[in-house]
Amino acid sequence: MVYQNVILQKEDPIAVLYVNRPAALNALDRDTLLEIQAAVAEVKSDDSLLVLLITGAGDKSFVAGADVAAMCSMSAIEGRNFGILGQQVFSEIENLPKPVIAVVNGFALGGGCELAMCCDFRVASSNARFGQPEVGLGITPGFGGTQRLPRLVGPGMAKELLYTADVISAEEALKIGLVNHVVEPEALLDYARGLAKRIASKGQIAVRLCKAAAHAGLQTDIDRAMTIEADAFGLCFSTADQKEGMGAFIEKRKAVFTGQ
Repeated sequence: MVYQNVILQKEDPIAVLYVNRPAALNALDRDTLLEIQAAVAEVKSDDSLLVLLITGAGDKSFVAGADVAAMCSMSAIEGRNFGILGQQVFSEIENLPKPVIAVVNGFALGGGCELAMCCDFRVASSNARFGQPEVGLGITPGFGGTQRLPRLVGPGMAKELLYTADVISAEEALKIGLVNHVVEPEALLDYARGLAKRIASKGQIAVRLCKAAAHAGLQTDIDRAMTIEADAFGLCFSTADQKEGMGAFIEKRKAVFTGQ
């Protein structure tokens, strides 16, 4: 597929997806959401790609939000449908079997913050800014912000950010647990690639089962979650990767995983 608003680079075993509307600070309109969806599906179907990085083109913005110019004249039904589209695309990112890292290189506001939150975790440059400023526009977040933000930072801090529309720094985002790491802008993508390579070097069946179990467990009670983990743990023992990983440990050598 030929993309107009995103760039998908394949650096086996890593894919880097750039939201590429720098003139609009990478704001999300319908076409861009659909291209993100298609690019994620392309990564999902390519067995050579093990980890996906999502970032923004240019040096100012990850994603500045949903495109206000595209939204301002929407009816209630059109607004709801646009929100459902964004939720669907971000859910597909969240449920991609492969790990996804948000590489936040600038503004991550509104839909941009929501895009970052649907990734497995977030790495930010020191000049990144986060927020859900929607109430300042007379709307609520529509792409999952009211649901993912409380789950990530706790309900009290999430409600403060949602109600005030405050924009916070990368360091504040680190303090409240919204991001995992803050690095200087010039080192950001290489730092994220390093994390991705560390993940890609491990047993991929186990990595994907960890992701599936963690996601499923967050949606249920602790007893059911422990059963989900036990099932994943047991399944690992049917794989060649488990034999290789434990054999390498005993033999004091580096494991060579095949994803089988």
